[in-house]
Amino acid sequence: MTALLLGALGLTLSLVVPGVLATARWPARAPAAAVVLWQSITLTGILCALGVVLAAPQELVGALGSGTPAGVAALLAALAVAAVIIIRLLASLAGVTHRSRTRRARHRMLVDLLDTAERHGELPDEVPAGLRVLDGPLPFAYCLPGRRPRVVLSGGALRVLDRIQVGAVIAHEQAHLRHRHDLVMESFTAFYRAVPGPLRSRAPLDAVHLLLEMVADDAARRRCGAAPLRSALAVLGDAVSPDGPAEAAGDAGEERRRRLSRLTGDDPRSAPVAAGAVAAAIALLVLPTVILVVPWLDRALSAWPL
Repeated sequence: MTALLLGALGLTLSLVVPGVLATARWPARAPAAAVVLWQSITLTGILCALGVVLAAPQELVGALGSGTPAGVAALLAALAVAAVIIIRLLASLAGVTHRSRTRRARHRMLVDLLDTAERHGELPDEVPAGLRVLDGPLPFAYCLPGRRPRVVLSGGALRVLDRIQVGAVIAHEQAHLRHRHDLVMESFTAFYRAVPGPLRSRAPLDAVHLLLEMVADDAARRRCGAAPLRSALAVLGDAVSPDGPAEAAGDAGEERRRRLSRLTGDDPRSAPVAAGAVAAAIALLVLPTVILVVPWLDRALSAWPL
């Protein structure tokens, strides 16, 4: 029964919940808490998969006895499958991390070589040490995270934005760097690539990407005000970072519309919404463990002599 319940929960979290949560409107009122909930859903789904693999053989051969060859074989097979799941996740994370670090290192070298920041007088008085400006008519801004982070602006962006707007854009990108949003996206990308195709959903990637943009928007709004950020976002349009994950390529126009709509003022319900989302994230991790896994583990340890 434990394996059946964990399997049902895992399938619900993989196939049903992402679509429902990705289309909900409340996460925009508490984006940081919503990201925590997405992380909890992902981690719980992984734990459910491991729980099914370990619980199903033990329950299936329980009547045969743990010392029988069938029981021992089932236990070894379960441990092997669990190891494969863990190794697949770790290999995916290692691959995503390596490719991201390599791409950013090359990109950082290029923007350092092409930097023309000293020729631009439109920059605010206080600029980050890693600011780089690239010539070109297309207005864009993005950041390159890592041990030597960079904030990259185009000459086109400096021509269409005033100093206050540029400051808001820089504050937005600095928030991404300060909170290491790249690590969050890398973990979700690795999970997406590790999950088998029939169980794979891109909804978490797109949703978390948008929520992280909203988190950075909130940081920039607190520092520079909503009006400069809103006008800068409207001017920059659909320009996106070339460093973003290819899988998280949602509708840029819809994302921009949702970001602009929430920059009209503070929502007084954001604190209760955030508290509820964090509570749900904690409950999702704790309750299945307490209600299902702990009792099963107690029975399993009693059945399998050490």
